[in-house]
Amino acid sequence: MKIESGSFDGFAGNERAESFLGVERSATGKRWIGPSIVSERSAVEIEQNTRLPGIICRVLASRNVSACDAKAYLEPKLRDLMCDPSNLLDMDRAVERFLHAVLSRRKIAIFADYDVDGTCSACMLSNWIEVMSLRPTVYIPDRLTEGYGPNPDAMAKLSAEHEMIICVDCGTTANDALAAAQRSEIIVLDHHTGGEFLPDSAAVVNPNRQDEESDLGYLSAAGVVFMFLVAANRQIRARGMTAPDILGSLDLVALATVADMAPLTGLNRALVRQGLTVARMRKRAGLRALTETAGVNSTLSAYHLGYVLGPRINAGGRIGKSDIGLKLLLTREAPQARFLAKQLEELNRERRDMTEIVIEEAQAQAESRAVDAPLVWAAKEGWHPGIVGIAAARLAQKFSRPAVVIAIDREQGKGSARSIRGIDLGAAVAICRTENLLVRGGGHAMAAGLTVEKDRIEEAMTRIGQLLDKQGARELRSATLRVQGAIMPSAISLDLIDALEAVGPYGSGSPAPRFVLPSVRVKFAKTIKQKHLMLSLSDESGATIEAIAFGANESPLGPFLTDRKIGAIHVAGILSLNDYRGRIRRRIEIEDAAKAVPN
Repeated sequence: MKIESGSFDGFAGNERAESFLGVERSATGKRWIGPSIVSERSAVEIEQNTRLPGIICRVLASRNVSACDAKAYLEPKLRDLMCDPSNLLDMDRAVERFLHAVLSRRKIAIFADYDVDGTCSACMLSNWIEVMSLRPTVYIPDRLTEGYGPNPDAMAKLSAEHEMIICVDCGTTANDALAAAQRSEIIVLDHHTGGEFLPDSAAVVNPNRQDEESDLGYLSAAGVVFMFLVAANRQIRARGMTAPDILGSLDLVALATVADMAPLTGLNRALVRQGLTVARMRKRAGLRALTETAGVNSTLSAYHLGYVLGPRINAGGRIGKSDIGLKLLLTREAPQARFLAKQLEELNRERRDMTEIVIEEAQAQAESRAVDAPLVWAAKEGWHPGIVGIAAARLAQKFSRPAVVIAIDREQGKGSARSIRGIDLGAAVAICRTENLLVRGGGHAMAAGLTVEKDRIEEAMTRIGQLLDKQGARELRSATLRVQGAIMPSAISLDLIDALEAVGPYGSGSPAPRFVLPSVRVKFAKTIKQKHLMLSLSDESGATIEAIAFGANESPLGPFLTDRKIGAIHVAGILSLNDYRGRIRRRIEIEDAAKAVPN
């Protein structure tokens, strides 16, 4: 049963559709678009069949959820959405060889990427092996000296001491590096776009290898590892043995899925929902220490995974030691966890300071080129390669275009790329690698990494742009803002916001619903940390609600919201709860605003 498309398609998205509340050009230059007539009719049908609140039905309808599937969507179950792991190519072979190595007490090494997805995948696999009374070696490469993925030196050294090497979140395109591990059996558990030829190995389990026919290409590496462990447990039980618990590792699957920008649709949505339930118990010492150090006192959400915990775990791999995040997740000792969490907190502060400088310079450089091109990019010597991915994400968000930011060191540049919904950036990078425009390169639809010779950067970026143009990247950029509908401040209750959370989790591929507060006035506005605005809004009846506009002072939105001469305005944003010192208040996170024109 298919219960969702994962898209946000229930909108009148073409230019001929009537603008919402007559907003043709907002403070940020956007035209507001509301739900389509078809979506509105679907919402009525859902409400009549389910008796759910109308506003919830409208959100479900915008996600193409039918009335008969509404309940299943709101309560996603792993058992309903999890397919047979054996459907993935090489899965049975990989599990067979893995269990043979474990039960034969062979030495096993895990080679993992240095980001959150790789770190969580390695932790899950290591924990499972340890329960089986083995202690694997976990190897995280250094970003600066080794770069992404397996390299021949590391693989040769691991092969000299281990009979099996399992590559997680990497390895699919590392043919030469894996060939260096001549003495070891190799298993690859990955999700990055595969090349024409797979590496010589015992098994490559990857829903994005070219000959794969499953529809699981949206999984993170941690999702692939989880399915691998499900299959391993099934075989363990078939042998009459007690299988390790893997449901307790769903907090790591959720963290990796959200942090790696995997779309929160299908199985991913169930994995993250169940994983958040596990994470909220705060039983994992490392995550508990990290949330405390980061000052997270409210209920953990997908936002915290992607924007609070994920960046801190990544900070070690970006500008510090690559394995700090792994050590944090593996430790069971509270004092050690607190020590490592503080290290990551300090590295994250340093990373933020460095990032702001790179973003400012990269944005200026990108704007000097044609920002209406299918790709925006920037490259410079002196930028830290560990933070170019964050800069690329910021450029992609600002210009609604795929973006690449490259740190040049001597004769080579190391870059990170981030995409937008509907454009497969990983595929474009993979083609450029096969055309020898890149030294190295790989990724998935929403993110990729690459290494390029300094004198070929312009050529490579031009070619990636051409490939993205064929996918429609130039046309996808749209100065529109899609909104779910209008709502008055008095109608926004804690219960309503809780109900909206049940439609989530929200993230990549499943954006949070955006609502409009019509004809409100700014009663109070205060600048926070120079770039954010905290506000109080009221409507004609006197009902009030607090608001926050992140980064408003760095865009036209800030001056608009603080201009008292404008009078009544419409504000568009996401409804949320503000938990401050134990007091929970309703809030709207403002993304845009427009002058309210009298009828």
